Amino acid sequence: MLDEALFAGMDISKGLVMDLRRMNPWWEGKPLPVLPVTRRHLVAAIHRRLDSGLAPIVVVRGPRQVGKSTAQMHVIADLLERGTPANRILRVQCDELREIKALGGEPVLRLVDWYEHAILREPINAVARAGGVVYLLLDEVQNLRDWDVQLKFLVDHTTLKVVVTGSSALCIEQGRDSLAGRITTIECSTLSLTEIGEFHDMGLGAPLLADNGLEPLVSKQFWSEVAAEGRARARARDAAFALFSERGGYPVAHRRPMAPWPQVADQLNETVVRRVIQHDLRTGERGQKRDPALLEALFTLACRYVGQAPDVWTLAREVQRTLAANVGPQRILHYLWFLRDTLLLRLVVPLEIRLKRKRGFPKICLADHGLRASWLQEVVPLDPEGLDANPHLGSLAGHIAESVVGATLMSIHGLDVAHIAARKDQPEIDFVITVGTRRVPIEVKYQRRIDPMRDTEALRTFIETAVNNAPFGILITQSDGPHDLDPRVVSLPLSSLLLLR
Repeated sequence: MLDEALFAGMDISKGLVMDLRRMNPWWEGKPLPVLPVTRRHLVAAIHRRLDSGLAPIVVVRGPRQVGKSTAQMHVIADLLERGTPANRILRVQCDELREIKALGGEPVLRLVDWYEHAILREPINAVARAGGVVYLLLDEVQNLRDWDVQLKFLVDHTTLKVVVTGSSALCIEQGRDSLAGRITTIECSTLSLTEIGEFHDMGLGAPLLADNGLEPLVSKQFWSEVAAEGRARARARDAAFALFSERGGYPVAHRRPMAPWPQVADQLNETVVRRVIQHDLRTGERGQKRDPALLEALFTLACRYVGQAPDVWTLAREVQRTLAANVGPQRILHYLWFLRDTLLLRLVVPLEIRLKRKRGFPKICLADHGLRASWLQEVVPLDPEGLDANPHLGSLAGHIAESVVGATLMSIHGLDVAHIAARKDQPEIDFVITVGTRRVPIEVKYQRRIDPMRDTEALRTFIETAVNNAPFGILITQSDGPHDLDPRVVSLPLSSLLLLR
C-alpha cells in the first residue's frame, strides 16, 4: 500500500510515484538490477568529477547504447557501498515515462519537490549543512524541455551533486551555455581498446591519456611514449584490436562475445540506428516534420562515404536517385547535422572554415565502425591479418581507419579537430589537432609498407609552413614502424592510437 501522504498536495500521480520507486529500489532496501561485472572507465571518471567539487553538475554525453545508464547505476552502487544513505540518491530516467513530461514546464523541479517531501523528508540544504550529500541522477535528460534552466535554478539555490546523461549533442551544448560555471562534461563514446581488453580479461592496462588535460597531445615526447607503450603491450594490444576489428566497440558486442555477429548487427540496427532515426530525431513538434526516409538514406550514404568529405551536391544526387525525390543540397546539409547531433557520427570541419578563409565540406566519421558493418551488412577487417586475407578491401579499410581516427580524436573532450582538403599550395591533411596556438598534423596511411618520403610529404609540408606552428606530425599506420622516417614525424599503428582512451 502506498502512503497517500507521499503524493497528497503534490502535482504527481500515484502511477508516477510507483514508477519512481521502481527506478530507485534502494529507498526500500531492495536490490539494484543486475549490473555487468566489467565497468567502463566512465564510472571512475564520474566519481573523479563528483569528488573534485569543481562543478555541481557532471554531464555525460554520448550516443545511445554505449553504457551511460549502466555507468550511472554503477556509480549508485558505489555510493551505497560507501555508506551513502539510500534516501539521499534520486535517479530519474527521462526518456520513457510520459507522466514526467505531464508535470508541466518544470518537471525536474517538481520531482525534486516531491522527493524532498516524500523520501528525504527534510530540505536538501539541511542535509548539506549537516555535512551530508544528496545526489540527483537524470538519464537521457534531453527529453525534458528546459532541463538546463531548471538545473541552473536548482543548483543556484540548493547544495547537491547532479549527474546527467544525454544522447543529443545539440541539447547538451545548449545546456552547457546556460550552465556556464556550474557544469563539467565527459564525452562517452563506444568501448576503447583498453576497455575491450578488460571485457575479455586480456590485461591490456590503463589508458595512456588522462581525462583532464590536452597538453600532452602537442608534445612529441608523449606521442613517442604512446608508440613505445604500444610496442610493449603488443601481444594484448593486437588481440584486443582483432576483436575491435571484428565486432566494433559497442558494449553489446563484447558483453555477449559468443553471440553471432548477425544477431549483434540486428540489435545495433534496432536499438541504435532505427531508434535514432524513427524516434529521437522525430520527437517534438519540429522533429515530427523530419522525413525518416531521407534520414535513413543519408545515414546509409554516411556509412558509404565514411572517412571522406563528399560535397553536398554529390550527396543530394545520390539521395535523389535513392528516393526518386527532389532533395536540395541545403536540406542534405541540415539533415547531416541532425545526424551529427545524435552523436551517431562526427563531422570534422575543414580548417579553412575555422580560419574563415574559404568554404569546405565536413569529413564523416562514424561513432563506431560496427554501425557501418551492421547497417550495410558488410564487414571490413581492420587488423593486418584480416586485411592480408582480404587484400581487395585495403582501400575501403583505409577510409574506415580514417573514420576511427577521427572519432577517437573527437571523443577527447575539448580537443579542436579539423581537416585540410588538398589545394594548390598544400597537400591534403587528414586531421589537424589544435591546443592553444600549437597544431599537430595527423596523416593516416593504412598500409603495410610505408614510403618514408612519399607518405610523409603532406606532414613535412605542413610542418615546414611556419604559420602552422607545428613542430612535429603523426603518421598512423597498420603496424609498428617504420623507424627510418624524418625525425619530426612520429609513427604509430592505429591499434596504439586507440590506447589513448
